[in-house]
Amino acid sequence: MKEHDVSKGLLAKIKFEGGHIWVNGEEQFATYPVHEGDVVAIEIPDEAPHDTLTPIPFDLDIVYEDDNFLLVNKPYGYASIPSVNHDNTMANFVKYHFVSNDYPNQRVHIVTRLDKDTSGLMLFAKHGYAHARMDKQLQQKSIKKHYYALVEGDTKLEEQGEIIAPIARDVDSIITRRVHKSGKYAHTSYRLVGDYGRVKLVDINLHTGRTHQIRVHFAHLGLPLLGDDLYGGSLNYGIERQALHCHRLAFVNPFTKKEMVFASSLTDDFETVIMDLQTKKID
Repeated sequence: MKEHDVSKGLLAKIKFEGGHIWVNGEEQFATYPVHEGDVVAIEIPDEAPHDTLTPIPFDLDIVYEDDNFLLVNKPYGYASIPSVNHDNTMANFVKYHFVSNDYPNQRVHIVTRLDKDTSGLMLFAKHGYAHARMDKQLQQKSIKKHYYALVEGDTKLEEQGEIIAPIARDVDSIITRRVHKSGKYAHTSYRLVGDYGRVKLVDINLHTGRTHQIRVHFAHLGLPLLGDDLYGGSLNYGIERQALHCHRLAFVNPFTKKEMVFASSLTDDFETVIMDLQTKKID
């Protein structure tokens, strides 16, 4: 059971909250000993919803949905989770989707979080067990996320490369981060997709998940993201947020063992900047 991420806590929930365990087609107690070759099935009890999470109507752009997962295309401008006095978030929107469709589990589990002004693919689990299975893949770094970013500067970029530089909290801010030897190991790889002079479109893969990692690493190279004034990015290109979009997500479905690969097209603001650059409307 442990190799399938069935924890002691989950077994306790099954035992005390109305779940069931079957071994070779016969219902058994949680303490029943299993042996190699036994076929085990479990029924997980429904989870209590977050009573403090308000369901808010929103037209979700659903990319994929099954009994275990929900994948959406997140627009920029919306945080992943609520904060004090701010509940217009993706978690609230997904809660509404669960409630309005009368799903048995209405607790929201975020697998891959995105910053407020980052757009693109965002994965939710529909129950705690699915979340636990995906957390294991996150720890094993087997969930692959790729981002597009528009960066600006005079630094020359190779066709592809690696950025390995530790990231620490900025001593003068509780929000920003910086590259510093006292920081945690951080590894980013990139591929140059489009070169428009000072502005470049890069395809980025994160090997670690530090706060603001892409933004900090490229600012460190002298190539801050367009619209990212927090890290020195230009506001002169008509893009109203950091130019960062999660365009590809790949993982192995832990229940079917099939590889799942999803893609998301560039957003309109990306397309507009690129079109303007290609037609020389922006110097």
